[in-house]
Amino acid sequence: MKVLVTGATGFIGRQIVSHLNDAGFEVRIASRRPVRPERADDVVQLPGIDAPADAFLAMMDGVTHVVHCAALNNDHGASEADYMAVNGVLTGRLAHAAAARASGRFLYLSSIRAVVGSDFSGAIDEATVPAPQDAYGRSKRDGEIRTLDAYRSAGRSDAAVLRLPPVHGEGMKGNLATLMRLADSALPLPTAALTGTRSLISASAVAAAVLRLLTKPTPLRPIYLAGDRRPAAISEIIAAFRRGFGRPPRRVAVPAAPMRMAATLFGKGRAWQALTATQICDPSLLASEGWAPETDTLEQLAELARRSRSRAAQAR
Repeated sequence: MKVLVTGATGFIGRQIVSHLNDAGFEVRIASRRPVRPERADDVVQLPGIDAPADAFLAMMDGVTHVVHCAALNNDHGASEADYMAVNGVLTGRLAHAAAARASGRFLYLSSIRAVVGSDFSGAIDEATVPAPQDAYGRSKRDGEIRTLDAYRSAGRSDAAVLRLPPVHGEGMKGNLATLMRLADSALPLPTAALTGTRSLISASAVAAAVLRLLTKPTPLRPIYLAGDRRPAAISEIIAAFRRGFGRPPRRVAVPAAPMRMAATLFGKGRAWQALTATQICDPSLLASEGWAPETDTLEQLAELARRSRSRAAQAR
């Protein structure tokens, strides 16, 4: 069987391609840039938003399943129209073509930002009522709706959305990458005031979830949520990175109140709320269908820092 993977050159996509190859699948990569990654011998151009329908249908020739990872991520600072075009409209066009031509399953990799904002505190599961708070989140929610609607309109139910918390791994971006850079400094950090706890997931665990959803014998549910078994406090995340860099923790017990006031004064109140929010994902549905969440999140973060330090030393 052949699986079409979009966004295969990203750090999540690369893991998915590797897992699929190891499981014996053929892989076709659809890329906006004609790049041929390692272990890929079938690469096609991902059509643009305004391409004719036949261009999307042609990608599906000989394809059984589709895994749609390609996206405009929230670290690009794009306009809402740009996010909607790539994460919404393009996703919908791909889903309609897959529903018409591909015989197997369609998996859309989404984000918890499709249902909650960065400053939300609480538990998140498949029943959480979507209330995205930014352009990126609204576009991912639009992509979810378009995906499921495309399959419903074709009389099919073999499409699913996989919502992800922040993903860690080689090549990660966003807030986790920022925290890792901060951890690799000699500055003391007020981690005692950073009380938030977050669910995370590794790129490898995402790939394992995708493989499980493509191969499980029972029908797909429309929405799944993934996450490592144990959420991690922001202070633990920073400490894990510092351990990997070989640095002392240097945590300063600064009370939260003055930090919050300072952040508000400098117009960073929303960012402070995000750093202190607790967002815990419940992956029990996915786990009940045979996927095993990872348990060594903090050690994986420390290992990321160790490898980063090793590469920097070799480059000198």
